[in-house]
Amino acid sequence: MKNLEKIFNPKTIAIIGASPKKNSVGWGLVKNILEGKDSRKFFYVNPFEKEIGGIKCFSKIGDISQEIDLAVIAVRAKIVPQIVEQCCRKKVGGIIIISSGFAEIGKEGEILQDKIIKLVKSAKIPLIGPNCLGIIRPSIKLNVSFAPAFPKPGNIAFISQSGALIDSIIDKSLSENYGFSFLISYGNEADLTLSDFLLFVNKDRQTKVITVYLEGLKGGRNFMKVAKKISKIKPIVVLKAGRTEMGKKAVFTHTASLAGNYQIYQALFKQTGIIGVETIEELFDIAKVLAWQPKCKNGIGIITNGGGCGVLMADYCQELGVNLVKLDSKTIQKLKDSKIMHPAFSRNNPLDIVGDALSKDYQIAIEALLKQKNIYGLLIIQTLQIMTEVEKNAKIIVEAKRKWPEKPIVCCFLGGEMTKKGVEILEKNKIPNYPDLKRAAKAMKVLIYE
Repeated sequence: MKNLEKIFNPKTIAIIGASPKKNSVGWGLVKNILEGKDSRKFFYVNPFEKEIGGIKCFSKIGDISQEIDLAVIAVRAKIVPQIVEQCCRKKVGGIIIISSGFAEIGKEGEILQDKIIKLVKSAKIPLIGPNCLGIIRPSIKLNVSFAPAFPKPGNIAFISQSGALIDSIIDKSLSENYGFSFLISYGNEADLTLSDFLLFVNKDRQTKVITVYLEGLKGGRNFMKVAKKISKIKPIVVLKAGRTEMGKKAVFTHTASLAGNYQIYQALFKQTGIIGVETIEELFDIAKVLAWQPKCKNGIGIITNGGGCGVLMADYCQELGVNLVKLDSKTIQKLKDSKIMHPAFSRNNPLDIVGDALSKDYQIAIEALLKQKNIYGLLIIQTLQIMTEVEKNAKIIVEAKRKWPEKPIVCCFLGGEMTKKGVEILEKNKIPNYPDLKRAAKAMKVLIYE
């Protein structure tokens, strides 16, 4: 396995192409690295500037007397090979090339990319890119990218061939309360491959789930070997682009990747234990539940205050192979003895506690089902009526999760504005909520041992 420690935990960083011009990539890198600098030392390299923000600029990386762990390059593609050569002479620990204009644009760019590959291979210096956003490691406040926002620390690693997708996902994650251990944009995959990144993040104790946006693979056999090994330890969830002929063409002009036959990828995912998904939404729906909830045996209970929603959830569960456990006589008796439950409550699974259910009804139902030994997880649905106690219901669910940490709980608080505060309570306590019944059912499905 390649040593990537100096890339992902650098003590000294050189920004080659640092710029004072607002809204340029060089300026974005400077801004982000400054905001998370901590104890790291950073150096600007730009022969056309004497200083940026009061900090000296060096003409070339060789003029810096200190050792450089990480060199970040954001200059015109045509001069990148000579910059890489200077980095090799300096014996930097690793290189990230942000610049585009390489194999993704055709033959001319391919020649430039080949020159870079030869240089770093000869010097044995690991390289990310070219044509990438950079990397972010929130737990150590490392932001070597020009992303517009900084994510929360968490236990999801996101490895993506698309940098723009990372930008959007960061914003989405901030509103949905999940965080990241790593965000890695690797672009054209000239040197370091997806397999290298999988091996690296797998070693990280903080990372519980690995998510991937994939356009094409390099080193397919090695990837199979690596993915098969890692997926037994940490789940790998992959969104594969380039499934159609039009998509394949778009992939090549984006990162110069060969997308390949989608059916072959589906078979590969099955063989290696990878969870394949088809949308960005599904990628992070699944990542969130795997990061927050434990896995369980196939025996689930459903609680709902809306009969129709319970029926739909039962349909989705059966279609997905999620087993709904029959409520035993002890559970039904507990519900009857409470004398709070509505006389019309169902005695079945899904358990319909009726539309006028208050938080006390939810509490009794949740505790009764979680006490039943062969119910290993709960899907909890809340619809909105005038008497629905959204925040109280959320707090009751959080308390139940504390009592039964080994049993996963997945929620579906249906609605919008009126459910916001309840959803915030749930997700701040690592209980995932989905605004759609099928999304909640799919999330529960991935938690079940095969």
